[in-house]
Amino acid sequence: MIRGMSASIRTLGDLRRHAGSHPRSVKDEIRDNLVRKLQSGERLFPGVIGYEDTVIPQLVNAILARQNFILLGLRGQAKSRILRGLIDLLDEQVPVVPGCEIHDNPLNPICGACRARVAAEGDSLPIGWLPRDERYVEKLATPDVTIADMVGDIDPIKAAQAGLNLADELTMHYGLLPRANRGIFAINELPDLAGKIQVGLFNILQEGDVQIKGYPIRLQLDVMMVFTANPEDYTARGKIITPLKDRIGSEIRTHYPSSRSNAVAITAQEAWTSRPGLKLEIPGYVREVVEEVAFQARADRKIDKRSGVSQRLPITTLELVVSNAERRALMNGEKVVVPRVTDVYAALPSITGKFELEYEGELKGAETVARDLIRAAIGHVFTGIFDGVNTRRVVEWFDLGGSLPLSDSSASDDVIRQTRNVEGLMDLAEKAGAAPGSAAPLVASAIDFVLEGLTAQRKISRSEDQGYVADKEQQTSRRQRREEPPTDDDDFQLPGGKKKRYYN
Repeated sequence: MIRGMSASIRTLGDLRRHAGSHPRSVKDEIRDNLVRKLQSGERLFPGVIGYEDTVIPQLVNAILARQNFILLGLRGQAKSRILRGLIDLLDEQVPVVPGCEIHDNPLNPICGACRARVAAEGDSLPIGWLPRDERYVEKLATPDVTIADMVGDIDPIKAAQAGLNLADELTMHYGLLPRANRGIFAINELPDLAGKIQVGLFNILQEGDVQIKGYPIRLQLDVMMVFTANPEDYTARGKIITPLKDRIGSEIRTHYPSSRSNAVAITAQEAWTSRPGLKLEIPGYVREVVEEVAFQARADRKIDKRSGVSQRLPITTLELVVSNAERRALMNGEKVVVPRVTDVYAALPSITGKFELEYEGELKGAETVARDLIRAAIGHVFTGIFDGVNTRRVVEWFDLGGSLPLSDSSASDDVIRQTRNVEGLMDLAEKAGAAPGSAAPLVASAIDFVLEGLTAQRKISRSEDQGYVADKEQQTSRRQRREEPPTDDDDFQLPGGKKKRYYN
């Protein structure tokens, strides 16, 4: 409906005289608004990232075809967000018969009470206006949902109070589906809906009407039906019966982010990271490590792929990573909060509950599996940044007996002070993003990333007691591989400050 019409149209007569106020179905309305957005280049489904070339084109096609559709995908793939985004394709407001439970169209009423009012009051019938937000009805399917909840029932109390026969249309108590008339009706987790309730949806999907309690009264509802489901639910908790699937126009598959950049953007959008009174800087490598944990989990054979690894894992993980960095800053009186990759280990409580384990994983335990995922994620991101970069001077410092007793609670100044004599470490920290003159927390975070990356690559080791030390197994292997003689450029700073020739 045209913006501002509610101010000038107050009665049915005004509505009838207004140009272009002829009845229009919900699917036509959504289609028309979608066409307008496509022509103007307006962004569709804002906040949904990574579906621009996959899911959204299929959604657009289904809407242009005026089809009901189902979004099929694992948990945490923005299915509900997409359905709620359909609200933006509705008109800002539509005219309704005031007081009608099913938001009847004054130009084409379908319920008996509204038809009687229109016949009695004619053009003087007052007009109400329904905003778009109230035209979206969402129901989570559960096994205890009844047909009366969905479609409606006969209300004997209403019949007795009004002195009506139970067969009278005015005795109906409308369910959720009729109350979604002239709007969008969304059912989440459709397979959890009992089979006999799914049968009750046949007519609305095919013929566009519902029948309540077997009485010969049919309501020609105007509604767009959309659904979500997990593909595993077809054979697990429940099943979408075949005749219902046949009546759903399009089955659209969703997916997890295909790239780490998209995943970073989603988490940055959804995670609560702003902390009052403190300046927050999240290094790019920390964000990438958090996302890579989810990518590693989705590929790990110890984790059940059928249940999926939700995008909520990196979202909640980043929130705890920031919280651990905030705790450290508060303890050490630092004004800038900069997370470190070691803070990801402090986020284990947000990781272990986000995946289901296979038998092999159950034997290892959720926390051990999560730690392995974090270590693999750090190694993957570190390798991408430092591919081809020589880290041998830092590794040799540890091989010659150096150790760094650091923890995730160590103050930034302490980290810098203790690592100052590790030759080559600051150069690597600069490559990680700690430019000269950077604040101490940012430098400490970059140093932490380098040390954790070398640990993930098993070039050094980290223990709770000693902190970062040489990896004994790799140290022995490197000693056995020393074949090249030293060069003049291979002078090396020992932990005690003395010089030594470096042997590869």
